[in-house]
Amino acid sequence: MMFSAGSIAQEAPIGGAEIEFEKEVHDFGKMKQHGDASTVFAFKNTGTEPLIISNAKGSCGCTVPTWPREPIAPGESGEIKVKYDSKRVGPINKSVTITSNAGNSKSKVIRIKGNIEAAPKTDGSAMPAKEPTMAPSAN
Repeated sequence: MMFSAGSIAQEAPIGGAEIEFEKEVHDFGKMKQHGDASTVFAFKNTGTEPLIISNAKGSCGCTVPTWPREPIAPGESGEIKVKYDSKRVGPINKSVTITSNAGNSKSKVIRIKGNIEAAPKTDGSAMPAKEPTMAPSAN
């Protein structure tokens, strides 16, 4: 099948905003329950027009993104902060869907992953036994 030069040119964006992330997945590795499960996804507008992020939505209520509400000028950078509620124990594999005016990716998905390990019990049952202390003898 042959393509004409006209059909190829129509598929390539002409100008406009473009979003490029430094990383698209963040692996927390092993974390303790209730630990700080926050990370930052840095990005740059590599296009020729201001980049406007209209929405960033976590895949569940436990994944909360914050993003710049002002336009990002061409050549400028920004950050999307993602906070995961680490009270849940077990593997994490969550996504954040970013909606923008970027010609190269109107809808972009970034991900967080890792494993939350249960925090030690606070009732003392998980605390190591203390060595008995020697009291002075009464003799």
